[in-house]
Parts: sequence; structure tokens; C-alpha cells
Amino acid sequence: MTGSTPTPAPSPGRRGRGRPARAATEAGPGARERILGAARGEFAEHGYDRTSVRGIAKAADVDPALVHHYFGTKEQVFGAAIAVSFEPAAGVSGVLGGDRDTIGERLTRYFVGVWENEETRAPLLAVVRSALTNETAGEMLRLFVVRELLEPIARALDVPDPTLSAELAASQMVGIAMLRYVLRAEPLASADAEEIVRKVAPTLQRYLTEH
Repeated sequence: MTGSTPTPAPSPGRRGRGRPARAATEAGPGARERILGAARGEFAEHGYDRTSVRGIAKAADVDPALVHHYFGTKEQVFGAAIAVSFEPAAGVSGVLGGDRDTIGERLTRYFVGVWENEETRAPLLAVVRSALTNETAGEMLRLFVVRELLEPIARALDVPDPTLSAELAASQMVGIAMLRYVLRAEPLASADAEEIVRKVAPTLQRYLTEH
């Protein structure tokens, strides 16, 4: 129309700050879980260093902006992969929900149970293998186990140095995970899970309750 000023077309690729493109948000139900599953696969296959947000997005068949929308950085995706296997809040409440004198047994049973479950073991193996080859990933795994799982338990038990107690317990638990499930060292790899609980529980009990 004469005299009218055409409305300028939006610049291609421009997005609102902090929001994924419209197509990304319409990726469908279960997009977050699909991204997390793809991330585990990428970390398992390529390790932490060679895994990228773009690679995760491609494996999940979503826009990279959707990965950032749900998780933020690659480090945060990695942290989510750890958390989804351990469910730290449920673990802490379950371990604390009983007699103080048997807390070492409950903690050991919970930890071994997570690893013995095939559904949770597979993503954990990916996480731990990445942690073995990358300092950042290793530190994230350590901090998660200590800060999100063990230190809250130690603080609830009112031990004098909860961080040290949590670190000592973590050294025992992560060591068992490495030798039994990752390196498959014998005879530990073939030992009955109940035997491991019986032998490890007193050590964790001492770390968490002995003043």
C-alpha cells in the first residue's frame, strides 16, 4: 500500500535471552529425559572431554538451545547424570530413617543397591569412566557424593567434623565402586552383595558415628 512502511522481518536465529527457540520447546513430551539419556550415552562413548552440548543435542534429536534450557552447561548436564542415578534426597532420608547404631548398614546397602540395579548401574558406569579421565568430572563426582549424600548424613548425626567423616566414607564407597563395577577386580567383582554390606558397614558406621 502506498505510503505504508513495511514491517521488518525478524532477524533469523534471534532468540529471547535464556529461552530456547520455539521449535526446541516443542520437542515433545519426555524431551528432558531423552536429553539426559543421550548425555549418558555420549559421556560413556566419548568421555567427558570429547562430549559437547551440541553432540548431546544431536544424539537426543533436539536443538542445542533445549539442552541449555533444561541443564545449562555441560558440567551441569554431567551433574544431572550423577544425581538421577543416586536420587540423593531419597538416599539421605532413607539412611537417616532408623536406628543410629545401624546407619552404616543402611548406607552401605543403599549404595551397593544403586550399583547392583542394572537400570542405575549403566549410567553410573558412564559417569565414573568420565571421572577417571577428566579432572573436572572427577571433582564433580567427588563433590556430589560428599556434599549431596554423605555430608548431610554426617551433619544430621552431629559428628565433630562432618566433612572429614563424609570424605572418609566417600573414599570407601567410591573405592568399592571402582574396583567391583568399573575395573571388575576379583574376587571383589564376584563377591555376594550381602557379604560386601556385612564387611563394609562397620567401617562406614565408625566413620559416621565415632567421635
